[in-house]
Amino acid sequence: MAVRIHIAAAILALVFTVVHASDPSPLQDFCVAVPDANAGVFVNGKICKDPKLVKPEDFFFPGLNKPGSTANPLGSNVTAVNVNQIPGLNTLGVSLARIDFAPYGLNPPHIHPRATEVLFVLEGTLVVGFVTSNPGMNMKNKLFTKVLNPGDVFVFPQGLIHFQFNQGHSNAVAFAGLGSQNPVVITIANAVFGSDPPISPDVLTKAFQVGNDVIKKLQSQFWWDNNYP
Repeated sequence: MAVRIHIAAAILALVFTVVHASDPSPLQDFCVAVPDANAGVFVNGKICKDPKLVKPEDFFFPGLNKPGSTANPLGSNVTAVNVNQIPGLNTLGVSLARIDFAPYGLNPPHIHPRATEVLFVLEGTLVVGFVTSNPGMNMKNKLFTKVLNPGDVFVFPQGLIHFQFNQGHSNAVAFAGLGSQNPVVITIANAVFGSDPPISPDVLTKAFQVGNDVIKKLQSQFWWDNNYP
């Protein structure tokens, strides 16, 4: 098992060896400029630590060989390893996640607004897919989907809605490499029906072309978050 995890990590590491020169992508939802440099301390990313104070632990995260708990309604668990867990990832443009699935567990439709994702299946069989952006008038968004087995790799382009579903009778494990130190996740159902304050039912009934009772029912239920640090 340990050897397979090392192989998975090596494959994912190779994906992100490309260096490019450009303005950095946003690393949080917004970064409002201030006229006075003394008026704020937040930057696009994280403030750098004094190099003389850096320790090996700043580049280290233990325990990714341990499965996360899938005892939730979705039957999945995402263990993120990004700049919040490994400070040394700051400015390096890469992060990692382990995804555990119970039988028929789902990592529901979501997006990473700041990162492309490369998924490597270690155990089990997953049905995965992503949906294209709006193509134009009277045209439908296209679904790209594939059944993945151990050793298979699949790419989810940056910002597109995607999902992973364990269609097997046994547990599944996958590792994801993401092209941002802080890719964040927006789960579609949670964002639309579980926001605080809630989106007006008038907006959602019009958008989804369903009755007000359907929207109120969806907004009243608890929307589970399967992403954990």
